[in-house]
Amino acid sequence: MPRITPTLWFDTNGKDAADFYVSVFPNSGIKSVLHYGEAAPRPAGTVLTVEFSLDGQDYLALNGGPQFTFDEAISLTIDCADQEEVDYYWARLSEGGEEGPCGWLKDKYGLSWQVVPAEMKALLADPDPGRARRAMQAMMGMKKIDVAEVRAAADAAG
Repeated sequence: MPRITPTLWFDTNGKDAADFYVSVFPNSGIKSVLHYGEAAPRPAGTVLTVEFSLDGQDYLALNGGPQFTFDEAISLTIDCADQEEVDYYWARLSEGGEEGPCGWLKDKYGLSWQVVPAEMKALLADPDPGRARRAMQAMMGMKKIDVAEVRAAADAAG
């Protein structure tokens, strides 16, 4: 199978973003940095690409210019084991960024993330449709997901 590596397009701050992301996630690091050469559209010596890994998943940051920016059409989902992980990733990634609804946020570089507790899938797919509906309604009213509140809403008498 070919290896698939998501490429994230930045204007000029791909190295800063990669450094930030590897500081947030465990088992992460910068693998290589490639610079523009003399015959490039940007000044020689400026960062062209940064290969980095976030907990075993490879990414490439490309400093390609201001032509393209991030939007919510693509997001990275973090499946969190518990509320403690949700709180950690939410705090780190939303700092300097923008909180959105239902566990979504944009980081300070404009990249969208979904910070989701593992229990959400079970709550939203509950075989009791009333319970699943109440869980969905609770989640829809939140920014950062509080799984205890969603669970309590699901368990409430309908």
